[in-house]
Amino acid sequence: MLTLDKIYQASHVLRSVIRKTDLIQAPKLCPDCDLFLKTENLQVTGSFKVRGAYYMMSQLTEEEKARGVIACSAGNHAQGVALAAAKNHMKALICLPDGAPISKVEATKSYGAEVCMVKGVYDDAYNKAVELQKEHNYTFVHPFDNENVIAGQGTVGMEIIRQAQNANGNIDAIFVPVGGGGLLAGVAVYVKALYPNIKVFGVQTYDSDSMNQSLKNGERTLVPDVGLFSDGTAVKLVGKETYELCKNFVDGIVLVDTDEVCAAIKDVFQDTRSILEPAGALSVAGIKHYIKQNGCKNQTFIGVL
Repeated sequence: MLTLDKIYQASHVLRSVIRKTDLIQAPKLCPDCDLFLKTENLQVTGSFKVRGAYYMMSQLTEEEKARGVIACSAGNHAQGVALAAAKNHMKALICLPDGAPISKVEATKSYGAEVCMVKGVYDDAYNKAVELQKEHNYTFVHPFDNENVIAGQGTVGMEIIRQAQNANGNIDAIFVPVGGGGLLAGVAVYVKALYPNIKVFGVQTYDSDSMNQSLKNGERTLVPDVGLFSDGTAVKLVGKETYELCKNFVDGIVLVDTDEVCAAIKDVFQDTRSILEPAGALSVAGIKHYIKQNGCKNQTFIGVL
């Protein structure tokens, strides 16, 4: 089971590699509440994914590094793996679904990684990566279902708590976008260990809600088809480790539709001039949905972008 010590170690390893992204207030998004945004959209490579990828790869043995690494990704994990491989002088092969944004494909290539485009969605890219890993004996860097990857993502939660304390903020709830569950699991483990009164919610779209269904059913549940609008969270089956951690530490899942995600993208741009990809806007859509459903006032919410 993931411990705080591993998240602290990950933070130490990552401090020379990543940015400690700002926690900014967005007063216009929810006038009746205090809303803060953890700006992981401004992270190096444009996503929190580099945290988990780099820390996991830093813990490989020399023999594992020498074999080269392989990964599968909807786009953001790919860039994290590619950057980590470049900094550690490792060969990297990344399997991407053919619908991945061309900007993410080109960014991955720019770090020196080899790219294999796979017809279908993330899960098809995962199956291809597993096949190639067995064929060539690469070291597999999972995008979410790995303790070291989850520890790296957990540093987001550590930063949020420290930044909120510096701002004298009392947090009521943190909202986290969910695909395979690595970020949600990491944030929840850290936050709940130190501040169990703070609620931690995952946010998914109705058409890509494997974590929601898994938690409801009491076991990992495969979603046969996933919606591709929020491509970064279009995962058919959550991880074994992420499911167990979310089952134990997460307060619930908020579901939103495409219209709510689009509205969140527009609202964030108008308030902060940041342009978010749909997966990054999920947390804001989830906060607004939660407030509408629960009539919250004078509470402090944080959304991870």
